[in-house]
Amino acid sequence: MVSTRVVRVGDDTPVVSEGSVVTIGAYDGVHGGHRHVLQLVRDLADARGLDAVCVTFDRHPAEVVRPETAPRQLTGLDHKLELLVDTGLLDVVCVLQFDEGRSKESAEDFVHEVLVGLLGARVVVVGADFHFGHRRGGNVALLERMGADLGFEVLGLGLVAPLSDPVHEPYSSTRVRHRLAAHDVAGAAELLGRPHEVRGVVVKGDQRGRELGFPTANVAVAPGVCLPADGIYAGWFRGADGEWRATAISLGRRPTFYEHQEYSLLEAYLLDFDGDLYGQDVAVRFVEHLRGEQRFDSVDELLAQMRRDCDRAREILS
Repeated sequence: MVSTRVVRVGDDTPVVSEGSVVTIGAYDGVHGGHRHVLQLVRDLADARGLDAVCVTFDRHPAEVVRPETAPRQLTGLDHKLELLVDTGLLDVVCVLQFDEGRSKESAEDFVHEVLVGLLGARVVVVGADFHFGHRRGGNVALLERMGADLGFEVLGLGLVAPLSDPVHEPYSSTRVRHRLAAHDVAGAAELLGRPHEVRGVVVKGDQRGRELGFPTANVAVAPGVCLPADGIYAGWFRGADGEWRATAISLGRRPTFYEHQEYSLLEAYLLDFDGDLYGQDVAVRFVEHLRGEQRFDSVDELLAQMRRDCDRAREILS
């Protein structure tokens, strides 16, 4: 495993001095297809004595150029950087600020300033349908033309499908989001190579769970983060002490108590745990969908079902 530098670019100081193999992308989720590309970058870099570099952005470019249709993100920036570093495949992760100015930068300027100027690119590895620069003016063909003059090669890769997928649908962040929207957190985990994880802060709620004997941690997740569809899940919870604890998760609008709650609430009931979690930065992982959210005619019916949910979650996670 190599030691990875994370560099947030703020000026024109070269990041790599001896040349690099570079891949560029949002890398949202760092799923199995992404890791396939990163392994290729590592192998090419080792064969040529170059640095393996991933260029990514501080936000999804769509949040700037078409915010009304920007996809919800599978990973926040810090989480994404952790996952990229944890692959052990990269010498450098280069984070570019994607703002209005960057969105208007021509593809040619991006090549000159970032790929050649900052990173000394000798090989550029991207998807065959890769587009970049103002109004998506750059593509693989443009990279190949510029590379012939500037001294770098270009590999445009097709999509990769999981070997376990009988229909050979390729890895993609969009597919992960579709599975989460269908409650299929186990299927999302197959594409990600790990359970889907969200992060947030434990905040005070109305303490209704505590009154019922099921004190929950209400987790405030940042806007724009992709959550599974509303429902009840088995999963894991990590607090400030770093320990992962078995958890029954409720994600939804609590229809037994509220007729028109406008937002979904993420509540985690840690099995066999008692402690104060308020204010902690935490992570929640979704392992298996237990059931859909439903309205109960009485609190007693709800409590009986919650006990069954906890028993089922404990069985799955044991």
